Amino acid sequence: MKLNEIRDNAGAHYKAKRRGRGIGSGKGKTSARGGKGQTARSGVAINGFEGGQTPLHRRLPKRGFNNTDFQQRYTIVNLGRLQVAIDSGHLKSDATVDGKALVAAGVLRRVRDGVRLLAKGELKTALTIEVVGASKAAVDAVEKLGGKVIVAAAKAVASPAA
Repeated sequence: MKLNEIRDNAGAHYKAKRRGRGIGSGKGKTSARGGKGQTARSGVAINGFEGGQTPLHRRLPKRGFNNTDFQQRYTIVNLGRLQVAIDSGHLKSDATVDGKALVAAGVLRRVRDGVRLLAKGELKTALTIEVVGASKAAVDAVEKLGGKVIVAAAKAVASPAA
């Protein structure tokens, strides 16, 4: 073997097309980009465009109806987040914990239509928690420690202007 005989494997090296080097090269003038316009410029990717064919998102039928006017938007609190707030001294375990207390403690930013309690994380302190909704696992975890979950009614959503 000689150094001047060393070559890449066949097909291992892709020779780039030299565009824009005169009409004799076959890739000159417009550099294989066609005529003028948007797609002749750099940075063009027209999402969903299928060459003039009706795009898939318009060929498929529209289905369903999503009425968000009366939708309840709950703020979610996990048990682990409550324990962090108790450990840091932001929440008091002897008082009833409700939406206002959670906002004051910095656990939540806003209450919206109510607070929903979920069981992610671990709670180590007995608490009395007043919420609009709670998962069964969260209620079981709180009651196992001797705490209490009070599920209050959600506030009614005002009907939208007609």
